[in-house]
Amino acid sequence: MNVVRALVALAAVLVALVLQVTVFPQPAWYGVVPNLVLLVVVAAALTRGAQFAAVLGFVAGVLLDLAPPADHVAGQWALALVLVGYVAGRMQQQEVRPAATAVVATVAASSFVGTSVFALLGIVLGEISMDVSSLLGVIALSVLWDVLLTPFVLPLLMGMFRRLEPERERVPA
Repeated sequence: MNVVRALVALAAVLVALVLQVTVFPQPAWYGVVPNLVLLVVVAAALTRGAQFAAVLGFVAGVLLDLAPPADHVAGQWALALVLVGYVAGRMQQQEVRPAATAVVATVAASSFVGTSVFALLGIVLGEISMDVSSLLGVIALSVLWDVLLTPFVLPLLMGMFRRLEPERERVPA
């Protein structure tokens, strides 16, 4: 991984994090905000692959865990976003751009997995005292938020990550 790619990915995570904790709490539905940091990790996964996205997911998760108002045990988002980065990165196909429906489906699945892992860790650690139906409602709202923002956010992020990819030389057959 070259330094420029890592710095640009970190900058994208930081911008998403600042927007997520400062701007998006205002239009929140029932206290649920879109997870812009997760969208950055998914965009990296779909363009750069599982390894890059898992590392980015860990860094992004730690930053999200430590960002105010951090009201949970540090490491929950880090674990959730590592899993999201790896699973979404496995969807990437070399030399093929994913179709729009595949991108939306990947975001929906990633949002479900990431939010569910975070919530399950909260239950295991005794931080969440919600019944299952309320928890499923929060997860569904989170998925809905992320899917609604996908057409506006993912094309920009995926384009940015593609531009950071060096051109590969094609070897004649």
